[in-house]
Amino acid sequence: MSRVTCYRCFWPQSLCWCASIRPMPTRTRFVLLMHPKEFKQEKAGTGRLTHLCLPDSAILVGTDFDRHDEVQALLRDPANEVVLLYPGPTARNLSQGELSPAALGGKRLMVLVLDATWACARKMLRLSPTLQALPRIMFTPSAPSRFIIKQQPQAGCLSTLEAVHETLLALEQSGLEAYPDKTQLLALFDRMQRYQIDCALDPARGGYRRKPYGEPGERQPARGNSASRRNFFPSAPSV
Repeated sequence: MSRVTCYRCFWPQSLCWCASIRPMPTRTRFVLLMHPKEFKQEKAGTGRLTHLCLPDSAILVGTDFDRHDEVQALLRDPANEVVLLYPGPTARNLSQGELSPAALGGKRLMVLVLDATWACARKMLRLSPTLQALPRIMFTPSAPSRFIIKQQPQAGCLSTLEAVHETLLALEQSGLEAYPDKTQLLALFDRMQRYQIDCALDPARGGYRRKPYGEPGERQPARGNSASRRNFFPSAPSV
């Protein structure tokens, strides 16, 4: 018989996260554009944890967002200043103050985040010309990825949760956001990983790797096909 699941956090009810999460209202609205594989397979994915912490955020599932009615409605809403969190030569670097409150013209900043593996994120963007046309933002990471249980393809690649945390830090630095609880997202990230590591150390549990995990900074970047299967969000312009 399968375990009873909390259908808010998608963990077993005995391990439910919800009671320990403190909702963090933000001026900025984050919309996580989640690939269907991420939605179906990654029940403890970092995008879902991020959404639980940000009460005004949203998860919208799909691959072709030009045909996604909810996304298109958000893009048409004149009250929104919609940007895509995605690195590149045209992206404004929030960490360098390249987006100011005056640039919003009184609109609410809405940040779209592609929540998928790198390969799937590129495909989602390729299928959605309206996303390609959006202004882009990025940031300079304050720290390397803290992912222990997954290996990042390149230096500068972050999980969705880490990318949103870094975005909030940079927005606050630019005067666009208030981010008083800077520890919660990373604490949840650490808690999720520690649970997975503890399970891996339990010989009575099947389905977990038995080799010890190295610290993120001690491992070489993933290469080849394995990189395309790692859940991360790129935040460096070189990616």
